[in-house]
Amino acid sequence: MSIEATSLGTPPPKTNGLAITSLVLGILALLACIAGVLFAIPGLICGIVGLKRVKNSGGAEQGHGLAVTGIVLNGVALALCPILALLAAIAVPNFVKARNASASNACVANLKTIDGAKATWALENRKQQSETPTDADLFGPTSYIREKPACPANGLYTINPVDSKPTCTVRGHRF
Repeated sequence: MSIEATSLGTPPPKTNGLAITSLVLGILALLACIAGVLFAIPGLICGIVGLKRVKNSGGAEQGHGLAVTGIVLNGVALALCPILALLAAIAVPNFVKARNASASNACVANLKTIDGAKATWALENRKQQSETPTDADLFGPTSYIREKPACPANGLYTINPVDSKPTCTVRGHRF
């Protein structure tokens, strides 16, 4: 090669677009967790094709490291998808069960509070066991309970007579 050819220089090799695409899709796949499989499969394909093109370009293209990194990231994302899906399948029903149990416990606590206020109202006002207090008798800033409690499961509370427990319209919320 002559001195003139090296001083003019050859253009630097261009970076393979598929290698870059694979790397970007690999990063997106890891960030998107379970939905990452939508990015990981095309990213893996782009990485493999890009790696082949870089190797077969005879130095005209670069991006070997990008393609390998993209393949690795996409492979890790594909390996994590079943694990994350399994964890979600276990966690979501348990979360729903815990949330329902919490709502039920809060509802029962509200019913007990109402029952206690009802008993105190009857005792202080010398009411019969068959009488039913109104909301105004039990709830308010100067009453037994500052505000009428709301059922966490969106049920409605019925006060009932003093000798009966208050109830909630949500099935299963009893004490």
